[in-house]
Amino acid sequence: MSGDSQLHFLANWLRHILGQFLPDAGWVDLVMLLVNIGAILGLISSLAIVLVYMERKVCAFMQLRIGPNRVGPLGLLQTTADMLKLLAKEDIVPAKVDKWVWALAPVLLLVPSIAAYAVIPFDNQAVYSDLNIGIFYFVAISAQTSLAFLMAGWGSNNKYSLLGGMRVVAQTISYEIPLVFSLVGVIMLTGSLRMSDIVAAQKGLWFICLQPAAFLVYVIAATAETNRAPFDLAEAESEIVAGPFTEYSGMRWALFFLAEYANLFAVSAIAATLFLGGWNGPVLPGWLWFAIKTTVMVYLFMWFRWTFPRIRVDQLMSFGWKLLLPVALANIVITGIGIYAFKMI
Repeated sequence: MSGDSQLHFLANWLRHILGQFLPDAGWVDLVMLLVNIGAILGLISSLAIVLVYMERKVCAFMQLRIGPNRVGPLGLLQTTADMLKLLAKEDIVPAKVDKWVWALAPVLLLVPSIAAYAVIPFDNQAVYSDLNIGIFYFVAISAQTSLAFLMAGWGSNNKYSLLGGMRVVAQTISYEIPLVFSLVGVIMLTGSLRMSDIVAAQKGLWFICLQPAAFLVYVIAATAETNRAPFDLAEAESEIVAGPFTEYSGMRWALFFLAEYANLFAVSAIAATLFLGGWNGPVLPGWLWFAIKTTVMVYLFMWFRWTFPRIRVDQLMSFGWKLLLPVALANIVITGIGIYAFKMI
């Protein structure tokens, strides 16, 4: 299909159909808004099921284990069975928790995870909102997750939970800074914060070739931002039980991990967009190229989790402030010098 993407063509077709049944354009826009929101929620829910299965299979491959193989063909229905189990579990509310803070924490954690998908360009013109400050929006939304973890730790009235929540805040704030600076080089090369402009600028050459150091800093910082091993100190079971998750059960507990996998896909999609050319690619449709690149990034994050051991808290903080941040700042300086030298030629 030439011109608009296939997904954009489908959206126009749906808008045309709705226009024949609804009285005016305002109602059509409202229904399309609800359809877009529903599509994002459906994507996140289905991704959680797929990514949990994928994580177990990657873990089994890395550690020479079998992995899910009993429930359904090749164990494909194992995560569905887990979901039904969580839905049926009793919702236990500890007696001395701060009920409003404790109950709102998992919900407020999931909201930023969902909102981040608004600026992810799945294909040419297939983006919920192509903001001219797309990267800034993603960074700002992602930073809100630390508040929900702190609420979970404080509201649980549990010293282990509080310590886990404080660890998350310290870790998130520390690694948010090098992550943001790792994106500055890409912004300098394109001169835009809009996601679609960044993808368009990579039509001939992916930015991973021009910004390899920034890519490495981003991957490491994003691993810490999503609280995944070797940076999963928020739930270090040998020290603080399960950290901020200790007092949660059933679907409240599941919401935390739904948000984790939603964030995992989001940071992988942003990496594919900023460093791997987004939807750009030969022969195959743009959305399929985007899915392939994002899946590769998801596998990379899972590989990290099942390969490297958990590090200590002091090692975590030192690594972020003493290594990642200077590398990210040096990359900005080198990028600026390179852009200036190229313009002088």
